[in-house]
Amino acid sequence: SVPQSVDMKLRHVFLSILSFGVAGLLLFMYLHAWIDEQPTGKSMADSFAFAFVRVLQMRSMKGMINFIWRIVGQDTRRNTLLFSNHSFWPTQTNETFEEAGESLKHKLAEQKKMRNLLIKKYLYPISYQLAFRPPNRTQQVTDGSQEKRKALLAEFCQKYHSTRHRASLIRLVSRIYVEDKYKLLYCEVPKAGCSNWKRILMVLNGLASSPDNISHDSVHYSKSLRRLDSYNIKDIHDRFSTYTKVVFVRDPMERLVSAFRDKFEHSNNYYHPVFGKAILKKYRVNASVEALDTGSGVTFREFAQYLLDAQRPVGMDIHWEQISKLCSPCLIDYDFIGKFETLETDANHFLKLIGAPPGLHFPSFKDRHSTDERTTPTVVQQYLAQLSSVERQKTYNFYYLDYLMFNYSMPRF
Repeated sequence: SVPQSVDMKLRHVFLSILSFGVAGLLLFMYLHAWIDEQPTGKSMADSFAFAFVRVLQMRSMKGMINFIWRIVGQDTRRNTLLFSNHSFWPTQTNETFEEAGESLKHKLAEQKKMRNLLIKKYLYPISYQLAFRPPNRTQQVTDGSQEKRKALLAEFCQKYHSTRHRASLIRLVSRIYVEDKYKLLYCEVPKAGCSNWKRILMVLNGLASSPDNISHDSVHYSKSLRRLDSYNIKDIHDRFSTYTKVVFVRDPMERLVSAFRDKFEHSNNYYHPVFGKAILKKYRVNASVEALDTGSGVTFREFAQYLLDAQRPVGMDIHWEQISKLCSPCLIDYDFIGKFETLETDANHFLKLIGAPPGLHFPSFKDRHSTDERTTPTVVQQYLAQLSSVERQKTYNFYYLDYLMFNYSMPRF
């Protein structure tokens, strides 16, 4: 009858709207998380809007489900390219809403299973891994200092690290560089020899014949080295299970002073306008027009005030971020922990352990500002003297976890 026909059509319309709404919500939730994990990019907003336009244009439930899954299942750093690739858009099909919904549910469950396996097996607090840690290439031949460093870190993590700690997988691995030939995962700690370590990685990867011939810009701006967050979940899983993980650390106060000297005591077309202007505007009384215009001339005390301010006028930067946040040493079980204080000895020892070419040695030269005095403990004391006793204590507290994790002594104030 006519009323029944109308009723059936209304029911189909309602189910269609409901199904598209649910799928749209899933897409929104994923893209919201994805965008939150990405570095700032000029095409991100366009990609977000473009994705929704495409969903609204789709007439097939299966087509929309496939579209969503292709986004979820791909490497997040390739998504912007996927959005602009016309061959990416799925073809239409007559699969029912129920079948398409079950297909999406199954695929999401599989991805969640893989992600959880990775986090539990390779990003689990290391204090719980000690009893069943698999052998690796460095453990069999490392010296006593390595065992002491790893044991101390494990003891700290067992005492202080909360198993309730939650972190984005992408953020956890965003500072880790990959060298596939020698199967290395290197966590970058700025101001702890990272420029020369990148030179070493480039040589190991066959991108250069010697670290001595690689310029600063080539190291940091050529994008020839891949980071772990550029891989998909499976590839991250495979590398965590088979590659040697290494991190080099440095005394927190030395690292902080070194970063300040590098970024604020020399001309810099990024740190002065971005950080300098904001710092001077908030912390310098009666700042000159020239200072506010250029952002130059920030003092170490003004820099410390910014660092310790809960309401910073500008965000943090990797050059003075805590190592505990950069490299997550209580979640990632590093096979080798090197120290800047014994940088060349540790680095060359590590290169021997992994079977690097005999002629490859860690560079001893200073990457930039080679005529400047190195940031020694004596130099650090000169900068700390510019702070009040309260500010010195608060700065130490800021890096307290780094001091404990890597057995650095509290500075003498």
